Amino acid sequence: MKRSQLILIALGIIAIGGLYVLPTVVVDNENKADAVSQENKSAVTSSTDPVEMHEAELSPDQRLQINTLKLQIAENSSNEESKSSTEEIAAIYQELGKYDSAGYYLSLAADQQSDMELAEKAGKAYYEAFSFALDPEKVTYTAEQTRKYLNQVLDKDPTRLDLKTKVAMTYVSSSNPMQGITMLREILEQDPQNEDGLFNMGLLSMQSGQYKRATERFEELIQYHPDNFQGQFYLAVSYFEAKQNNKAKAQFEKVQTMTEDEVILGSIESYLDKL
Repeated sequence: MKRSQLILIALGIIAIGGLYVLPTVVVDNENKADAVSQENKSAVTSSTDPVEMHEAELSPDQRLQINTLKLQIAENSSNEESKSSTEEIAAIYQELGKYDSAGYYLSLAADQQSDMELAEKAGKAYYEAFSFALDPEKVTYTAEQTRKYLNQVLDKDPTRLDLKTKVAMTYVSSSNPMQGITMLREILEQDPQNEDGLFNMGLLSMQSGQYKRATERFEELIQYHPDNFQGQFYLAVSYFEAKQNNKAKAQFEKVQTMTEDEVILGSIESYLDKL
């Protein structure tokens, strides 16, 4: 989970006392019907054709660099040369935070070359896009693409629990969330100390209001992975929500010593003021 996600969730908890920070769509009633239709069309386009949307955000130098790399790919280059050029294109988009565009190019090359390394990179890029997506169309699309490419790797190597965790989390946000939860439980059965599995099960417990269960998950997490800052932070929040005030105070004070980020420190102060 990225720092920006941590901050947003932290502020969301402070504001509404929970983790239910759901995406909303605001419609101006004075807009004409065709404007609303165009907005909906754009939302779908952004989900399925990220490249067109993101190309407008490229600098002239970046656009020139990407076009040059595309030409190199088209000029009957070897698989290795094509792969290298594709990864350079993806890196440009990833640097801009346009992970779905990165995933798009990586997935094209993965399909053309049947390359499992590219498939993994494509799946991971789409998962990053999924993690930040708010529009429902984009959430669905990036989740499907994540599963498509990461499952290719898992079919070859089922021991990749790090990838299985990502696939599980895409199901949690789908119409069949229990499939994702079941997968996370299977991961923890295979590896009780799995960092991603413990962290995500802790978050899911928080989202469902099971704060006592969340404290147990996060306690396990930091026992095995004490450097997991997000786990340390959410353990404090879980103690707070579970009304375990002494533990919450001690944990928040511990987290204060682990960061210099002013926004996170501010959110911690807000919690401490309530204790």
